[in-house]
Amino acid sequence: MSDDEQLTYADAGVDIEASEAATAALVGAVGDIDESEYAGLLDIGDRYLALATDGVGTKLLVAEALGDYSTVGIDCIAMNVNDLVASGVEPVAFVDYLAVDEPDEGFSEQVGEGLSAGAETAGIALVGGETAVMPEVIEGLDLAGACAGLAPKDAVFPGEAAVGDAIIGFPSSGIHSNGLTLAREAVTREHDYDDPFPLDPDRTVGEVLLEPTRIYAYLLEHLREHEVHAAAHVTGGGWTNLSRMGERRYEIDDPFDAQPVFEFVADAGGVDDEEMHRTFNMGTGFVVALPEADAESLAAETDGRVIGEVREGDAVAIRGLEL
Repeated sequence: MSDDEQLTYADAGVDIEASEAATAALVGAVGDIDESEYAGLLDIGDRYLALATDGVGTKLLVAEALGDYSTVGIDCIAMNVNDLVASGVEPVAFVDYLAVDEPDEGFSEQVGEGLSAGAETAGIALVGGETAVMPEVIEGLDLAGACAGLAPKDAVFPGEAAVGDAIIGFPSSGIHSNGLTLAREAVTREHDYDDPFPLDPDRTVGEVLLEPTRIYAYLLEHLREHEVHAAAHVTGGGWTNLSRMGERRYEIDDPFDAQPVFEFVADAGGVDDEEMHRTFNMGTGFVVALPEADAESLAAETDGRVIGEVREGDAVAIRGLEL
């Protein structure tokens, strides 16, 4: 595929820099907010009450095309819960917001089943929600939610990786729930969602894209037993999310292998390696930075492994790329 046919996230309709600028403008207009990189924090005495909010995004369009909404509730739970875990906060309760152009018991039930499954995996309570019927505002449906969490003040991660820290990574389950605007644009150039997935013909292209986001709540009890300096949930922005752990150089020399879906998206859309790593998790969905002496024991307790090291600088170095 020629260079002029290479697809980028911005070409597909999502400009990360413009999105970040708009978010900064919103936060600036609201005023001072006490927050970590991933959650708003409210001092309630001896603890913090933390709140995070997020949605499923354009992954919903894949679900709509397949008529299968059974997993998007898991994604909604995961995207919120994982952000709280990245702050060192224990998720405890969740509310959802489902906006539709017209009521439909069929997909509402499927969404509910996914929310229930995600909540069970995360160990949180579903304490309510809202369904809004807005035919002139919404086409199809949109699903978002908010998660509340609690943490002793000394349990919240400082948020700054230290030079010399080891970086431990934890595998993703696939594409998760970000970058789907680019992935959809890429794969639908020559494929339909119900086509067999070329790298696993027992599944369809759509089924592979709908693989639900992994929930990392199980990590928190282990992370709190170690001197974790910072953590990052690898979502929109891909590997540049590591910069949320502070302005350092993150040298990644042993990342988890990227699942076949990423190779498929890259080939189908002519997406170059740098754009892939700036958009997707590429096989690693969550990372933590902590002292090297503590890293191996954390890795041994979990399904993580040491994937790199924190150095002086301001970049992410991975697979020959400088992000």
